Formats: sequence, structure tokens, C-alpha cells
Amino acid sequence: MSRFPTRAVENVIRSAIRGKLAAYNPEPSDKPFQVRLLGKDRMALYTFIQSLNTTFGTSIYEPVAKEIARHHFDRVELQARAPNEMSVGMRGKVDEIVRRLEAASANPSRIDHNSDLRSAIGAETEKVAVRLSKIDVLLQRGNNLYLVDIKTAKPNISGFQKYKRTLLEWMGAYLELNPSLEVYPMIAIPYNPYAPKPYSRWTLRGMLDLDHELKVAEEFWDFLGGSGSFEVVLQCFERVGMQLRPEIDAYFARFQGQDG
Repeated sequence: MSRFPTRAVENVIRSAIRGKLAAYNPEPSDKPFQVRLLGKDRMALYTFIQSLNTTFGTSIYEPVAKEIARHHFDRVELQARAPNEMSVGMRGKVDEIVRRLEAASANPSRIDHNSDLRSAIGAETEKVAVRLSKIDVLLQRGNNLYLVDIKTAKPNISGFQKYKRTLLEWMGAYLELNPSLEVYPMIAIPYNPYAPKPYSRWTLRGMLDLDHELKVAEEFWDFLGGSGSFEVVLQCFERVGMQLRPEIDAYFARFQGQDG
């Protein structure tokens, strides 16, 4: 791994947490049993953590990923807009691939998808407007374009069916825009929610090309910054957490003595 942008990554994390604290306003929700059991300070901390978890992807994971990736890729964008039109032929080809996967009559393969989608270029040229999902992290190195959809939860199999369509639509739209590109759409999960057990991939085998369309924990962070990046990112979070702990404790101590 080349020189890691430790200071910049820690600044991103620190700024995000301080920004959330500055903007945090506990919702006036009366939970008399929980408050009497835990105290208002702990309830306030609990709701803050819930609020933080809902925005972890856009407020922390994405900017951290950008800071790491900009040292290794020619182009890095967050929340990038995908092309807003697609040919009728390409739209139909995406539908066809999804139907085959849902019927289990084909195995997911990025190589095959690439071939199938390229075959639709120029076949039916009439364009239709499309509203494709924004790309969480767009990376480009030379002619290789990587389109990353970050997921922070444990989606069920039906969720991954929807995500697969998104990956295919991105791939088809960019291939039509510039056929000289090699397009690699993927799902990224920043940590393994099943750790220390391996990530449960078998349920996704019929929908995703597990070698090319899914990166979990080390696979994702090391892809961005080189081997060993995942452990360095964890260390950055730990150092910032230790530094901010007194600030966080002082902030939520304001709620002590307000029980009732």
C-alpha cells in the first residue's frame, strides 16, 4: 500500500461527527418507561446513534472512500448522476437479463452481461428518458469505469434483485454513451455484519457475479486504497473516537438530571 491519507481521512470522520452533534436535536418523543429505566442522557445518546446510522453512508463512508480513492484513480465522484436516457433496445436487453436471472435460466456473469449489453448498442436506437439511481461512488482509471452502490445494511434477496437491475442499467447506459469504456458496476458493503463469520454470500449467488459485483469489508477498502487499507481505516475511526469521546460525553451530560 502506498502512503495512506490518514490525516485527511481522520479529518473527514471528525468533521462529520462534530457536524452531526452541532445539528442534532432530539425529537420531542415521550418515552416514559425507557427514560425512567435508562435516563435521558442515555436515551439522547441512543437516538443520536440511530440518527447517525441512517446517514453513515453519505456522511462518512462516501467522503472517506473519496479521500482514499483520489490517490489511486484518475476520477472520483460522489453521488454521480447516471445518463438520463437509454435506447429502447438497451432497456429491453436489461429486462431480458433480469428475467433470465430470476428464472435461474442463466448464471450471473459480468463478462456475459457485458457481451449481452454491447450487442444491444445500435440495435434499436430510439431513445427513452430514464431516471437511474445516483451512483454513490464513481471511479475511473484509464478506460475502466467503476460504479459503486454502497449498502450499509443486510439486504434480503429481493433487495439484491432490485440492486442487480440498477447495476445492469448503469452498465448499459454508460456503454451506450461510450462503448470504448470497460464498465464495472458493483455493490459495496463497508463491513461484514456477520463477522467474525464470513459474509453469507450463497443467497446472492444466483443474482450477483460474486467475483466482480460484490465487495465486502476488506475487499472494498483495499480496492480503493491498496492492500491493508481496511485495517488502517478502522484505526482512523478508533483514534477519532478516542479523541472525540470527551466532547461526546460532555454533550450528552447536559441531559443528566432531566429525568422524569
